[in-house]
Amino acid sequence: MQTRTLGTLGLKVSALGFGCMGLNFGYGTAVSNDKGIALIRQAVERGVTFFDTAEVYGPFTNEEMVGQALRPVRDDVVIATKFGFNIVDGKQAGLNSRPDHIRAVAEASLKRLGVEVIDLFYQHRVDPDIPIEDVAGAVKDLIDAGKVRHFGLSEPGAATVRKAHVVQPVTTLQNEYSLWTRGPETNGILETCEELGIGLVAYSPLGKGFLTGAMSKDTTIAKGDFRASLPRFTPEAMQANQALVDLLRRIAQAKTATPAQIALAWLMAQKPWIVPIPGTTKLHRLEENLAAAEVELTPADLADIQTAAAAITVEGDRYPAHLMTTVGR
Repeated sequence: MQTRTLGTLGLKVSALGFGCMGLNFGYGTAVSNDKGIALIRQAVERGVTFFDTAEVYGPFTNEEMVGQALRPVRDDVVIATKFGFNIVDGKQAGLNSRPDHIRAVAEASLKRLGVEVIDLFYQHRVDPDIPIEDVAGAVKDLIDAGKVRHFGLSEPGAATVRKAHVVQPVTTLQNEYSLWTRGPETNGILETCEELGIGLVAYSPLGKGFLTGAMSKDTTIAKGDFRASLPRFTPEAMQANQALVDLLRRIAQAKTATPAQIALAWLMAQKPWIVPIPGTTKLHRLEENLAAAEVELTPADLADIQTAAAAITVEGDRYPAHLMTTVGR
């Protein structure tokens, strides 16, 4: 597995990471703890060194699974987790990035993960009630205390990144970025990362499964699957957005690859400091995703994709209105 470096502080990770959320949270179904642990370890065996979780996934159970899975190889991997929500009676209950809460979450995450230091600690969503300088300062204190190594932000606006970076260098941002979610190209995020030497970890790089080509207007979304609430996953939107999948299939056929592999290869070709973190519950999908690192897209291929994608209008917002207000702050 190739490696990439995130941030000026030099966090080296595999070129593709593993987003662990979907193993037991978010998609309406969960694999058993044993199967989740086995898949994470199979990712390690195949060269993945970068694993992403959060306290709110479960809540708590995803961190426990990831920690248990990676304990035997702790020194060889990078574990990212996140703070920023209140969790009440097992449910997410609003934002909370008060410094005392950040410290409490760090201590709890350390215990659940079974580690002495969190490699990468993200603010999960920007809390408009807490100055970002205070958030960065709280994480800086944790870094100084040896409990955290690197600071990250998820879905911030560019101005917020700049303010935080003055207090504590931001190693990486975690934003949604894919062929159908290209906001980072126009909202100042890629520009800010380039200027300040910050990496970008791309979550949902396969469009929450849509860009694999495995979904259509006839797909039934399971009860409890959060995609049922997303505007892009109505039958009408999925029908309209098949044009993107058709584009990926066309390029994939010429490369003897799959649509998912082209989607990931395209993302990695945008910048050398972008690391996608696709998730899956299946070994064959994991292997398919990792093989994307071997797919080479030429400048002509990339230009072809750019031209074809520019002619496609993506139908539907990526989140419902109330959640769209929590990104880009």
